[in-house]
Amino acid sequence: MRAASRALRRLARRISTGSPPCHHQSPQDYSIPHLDYTTNLASPRAINLSPWRHQRAFTSARSSAASLLFSSLAGREGEAEGEVLDMEAGTVRCAANYAPLTPLSFIQRAAAVYGDRAAVVCGERRHTWREARRRCVRVAAALAARFGVARGDVVAVLSPNVPAMYELHFAVPMAGAVLCTFNARHDAAMISTLLSHSGAKVFFVESHLLDVGRAALRRLAGSTSAASLPVLLTISDDGAGARDSGCVDYEDLVRDAPSEFDIRWPVDEMDPITLNYTSGTTSRPKGVVYNHRGAYLNTIATVLAYDITAMPTYLWTVPMFHCNGWNLPWGVAMQGGTNICLRHFTAKVIFDSIARHGVTHMGGAPTVLNMIANAPAADRRALPGPVRVMTGGAAPPPRVLLAVEELGFVLYHIYGLTETYGPATVCTWMPEWDALPAEERARLKARQGFHHIAVQDVAVKNSATMENVPYDGQTVGEVMFRGNTVMSGYYKDIGATKESMAGGWLHSGDLAVRHPDGYIQLKDRAKDIIISGGENISSIEVESVIFSHPAVLEAAVVARPDDYWGETPCAFVKLKDGANATEGEIISFCRERLPHYMAPKTVVFDDLPKTSTGKTQKFVLREKARAMGSLTKSANSKL
Repeated sequence: MRAASRALRRLARRISTGSPPCHHQSPQDYSIPHLDYTTNLASPRAINLSPWRHQRAFTSARSSAASLLFSSLAGREGEAEGEVLDMEAGTVRCAANYAPLTPLSFIQRAAAVYGDRAAVVCGERRHTWREARRRCVRVAAALAARFGVARGDVVAVLSPNVPAMYELHFAVPMAGAVLCTFNARHDAAMISTLLSHSGAKVFFVESHLLDVGRAALRRLAGSTSAASLPVLLTISDDGAGARDSGCVDYEDLVRDAPSEFDIRWPVDEMDPITLNYTSGTTSRPKGVVYNHRGAYLNTIATVLAYDITAMPTYLWTVPMFHCNGWNLPWGVAMQGGTNICLRHFTAKVIFDSIARHGVTHMGGAPTVLNMIANAPAADRRALPGPVRVMTGGAAPPPRVLLAVEELGFVLYHIYGLTETYGPATVCTWMPEWDALPAEERARLKARQGFHHIAVQDVAVKNSATMENVPYDGQTVGEVMFRGNTVMSGYYKDIGATKESMAGGWLHSGDLAVRHPDGYIQLKDRAKDIIISGGENISSIEVESVIFSHPAVLEAAVVARPDDYWGETPCAFVKLKDGANATEGEIISFCRERLPHYMAPKTVVFDDLPKTSTGKTQKFVLREKARAMGSLTKSANSKL
């Protein structure tokens, strides 16, 4: 014991008095600039996770002397590189055996292992993994040197699934900043609100969305100083956006970046990596903070749950603005795959892309599945091999699952929330189910299943007593999560954070049952959320707009089944005495004041059923909407 103690003390003196190790840059472009996480660290700004981070020095509980020799390896400038965990056991934590978990490590490895293989493909554009990594580092360098982006600053992006959107998932965290991707379907009013709330320092806007981006900045300028406005940068296919818009373009950053830049690795693995706003679940969406650790772990769990093996070809039909593309910008890098980017798509584009690129994996809400299932025969093409499809966002209709699998697709049903980094459960398939009739297989696959490996547990509980519901497939409770892939919290809203995690569980607000085999199945959604094409719509927000119509006395909005979108808003409206309005007028009124996907697709003029206390009985309206049957829409419409 004494000999071990003396050896550790000698080691501590060498670490505490010696110079930090010098990590020379290798000639290869993919080498890691530095690994000790202790030098050149700017102080945190903008986002401060201290309300959620448990600050402590990881020192030995058995030896006070150890704390003098080994301080915390959290990456703080000027501190020693190691610490004694247990003097008697001889265990330490130091740069040799610890580094903060971060998905940035995935692109480092991809550039080293798969450097000459295609990383990103969009039309005729193609970048290898070595090139993609180099581009990301150069953009990070430009953000830091040219625009003063520091640790914790927010960089916002409004863009479809183009190569720059993919690269920014690495470039922004490489600068130590926090990536905030906006829903490309939002209008200028919503974007302005999110820019204000996030405090974004830089705002990338894809050229086709530039009018919306500029309108949002004009609205923001009316309520803040010019110095507080984010810098507007464009994203265009060839860098022409700078000439056309007068703004600096993404490709300018790649071309003109400083030649030297050290990646800003996370100081702590709980540091924020992205900020994701929930889509319309409240009158003003909440900002969900993801950290490097959670992103790293959920990426691995998603890759495993989705059977993504080495060198896949992934077709981007899931918006990257939605839960960071279900973690797959990082997941495809982890496996050295090829990203096939699409600005927009139809069923024909999907089939053509699969055939052209040999796609092995893709994803999408049931809306996308329905598009595929209902594609005209002229738009379909034979699949070159099995195509694995991860679906979620709304409970997929069993008939849609069956129709897609008959075309040769292999479906993986996942479920999660923005607050769980996207995927949190998977309907794990049992081989004995293959012998069941097709309808029964589809019914089983429509369930939400069990938690994946990065979630500690998922439960269906009585939200009042916090007791688990019985596994009877009938008793309804609230779905709750706990584990390393639950969000750090709601940005700038500690009250909402605490409320959402009351009792040590993340409360989803979704209602479900637990079947005798333990599988979860969603039955309804709390607070009358409508899920349309994978996007959450607040019925309260839609109702407030309808109420503002001069002819409307009362209004209530519920979900109506929709063959294309899964669900769409259905408004029940009572007009004022003597007033007149048509269905088309109400819909147009809403579309002028809301993002179009949030506007009702159906309007019914009738008295609203009430309780004795005057509350609208929405369960009655939901039954009426279901009895009306599903709406239909051309499955070949663009998303």
